[in-house]
Amino acid sequence: MHIQHRTVYRAPGKYAGWPANYGIWHWGDEIVTGFTLGDHNNDGGFHARDREQPFVTMQARSLDGGMTWNSSIAPLIAPGNMGISTDEHRSESQGPVASLTNPPVQHQGGIDFTHPDFALLCARTGLRAGAESWFYTSIDKCASWNGPFALPMFNQLGIAARTDYIVDQSEAATFFLTATKTDGEEGRVFCARTSDGGQTFQFISWLRQNPDGFDIMPASLQLEDGGIITAIRSRDSSGHNDSINMMRSEDNGQSWATISTPAPRTGNGGNPPSMIRLADGRICLTYGYRDDPYGIHAVLSEDNGSSWTDPLIIRDNGGNHDIGYPRCIQRPDGQVVTIYYYNDAPEGERYIAATIWKP
Repeated sequence: MHIQHRTVYRAPGKYAGWPANYGIWHWGDEIVTGFTLGDHNNDGGFHARDREQPFVTMQARSLDGGMTWNSSIAPLIAPGNMGISTDEHRSESQGPVASLTNPPVQHQGGIDFTHPDFALLCARTGLRAGAESWFYTSIDKCASWNGPFALPMFNQLGIAARTDYIVDQSEAATFFLTATKTDGEEGRVFCARTSDGGQTFQFISWLRQNPDGFDIMPASLQLEDGGIITAIRSRDSSGHNDSINMMRSEDNGQSWATISTPAPRTGNGGNPPSMIRLADGRICLTYGYRDDPYGIHAVLSEDNGSSWTDPLIIRDNGGNHDIGYPRCIQRPDGQVVTIYYYNDAPEGERYIAATIWKP
């Protein structure tokens, strides 16, 4: 398997992390993704970042299929500021967050989810009770963003949205979101749908209403037979084992069943899935592996997620567990571009990397 590693963003003394909290969009060989940027600090705990300094939402773009990248502050306005994280409890699971001093507004509808240059990005204030979420849209390949637009609370204690949606029709899309559990802790995954271009949203179903530990950070695909599969980052009730589970719906999201466990263990603290359908029909699921040897793994399925290969090792030279959170696309030439954050040594800066490989 031919593999190339490229650097998306790296700077001495900086902490760049968590692309999974944002999204990835591509138009041929033009690719855009997002990440968080702050200061590195080895006393930061599980993540070696300086909690006293603000984190900034960044955006990276490649015009040559991931070979070279340009990064800048994301051209979006977080409520109350200019894309700077101000939540004192910010963590890897958050992404673009802010205090809601300038709350998002309701979208007036009319989004065309099928626009050729369309992109959508979800964001949140936190993870637990009290968390609120919103979204942005772009119709110029992420050169600019409209929003923030409020997502409803769906009668939940907290909504922690990340970017995961399936386009149904021009003004209809299904969103996969994370809500708190009934005790206010994270989390459980549900799907909701808009049929009027983003003006209103209807709750459809829980994927698993009462997970033993938590379910968060879904990654979803529409299948050719009309079914939907969603990979979920899960933690069991012991709090010590993190995995990725696969759910399937045969009735357009009304009900769900667990069909497989693509990654029975994702290591210390767990890691979210990134899932794409390859041009040859296989499903490719990628995740960070946070046990030694630390790295980036992928598994493949030829039967729409019911069974999976053994892990393919994309990279296994990480300095410690503080890695992963991938997003993936497939280029027109069949190569997969996997974006993630990484470190070469525990005391070194965290940086954003791209691996270009062909399954």
